[in-house]
Amino acid sequence: MELLIDTHAVIWFITEDSLLPLKTKRVIENPDNTCFVSIASFWEIAIKQSIGRLNLFSDLEEIFRIIENTGFELLPITTNQILINAKLPLFHQDPFDRIIIAQAICENLQIVTKDGQFENYDVSLIWEK
Repeated sequence: MELLIDTHAVIWFITEDSLLPLKTKRVIENPDNTCFVSIASFWEIAIKQSIGRLNLFSDLEEIFRIIENTGFELLPITTNQILINAKLPLFHQDPFDRIIIAQAICENLQIVTKDGQFENYDVSLIWEK
């Protein structure tokens, strides 16, 4: 499977947070799956940390290095994904989540997320409890 890991799931994965269910963690760790992290997630982490809405155990550069060292592939944002994003219905207002949804649609990826609002879009979701 090809998976796009939502920002909260990335954070919970690298911090080994129990909010990430064990079954979901195993899906992410399965070597048969290819896991992508959107550049939008890096941007979201940076913004939330800079405004004090996200406290992480290390500085931003180290967090980025840890994410990159997991073996996740970085997914850039393309103009085609932005065009898809612009056409999405406004069920979800968060711009970071909207681009992740658009990327999943454009690249035919399944999204690993707990966010129930993603269900309003034509995307495949994974959240194993």
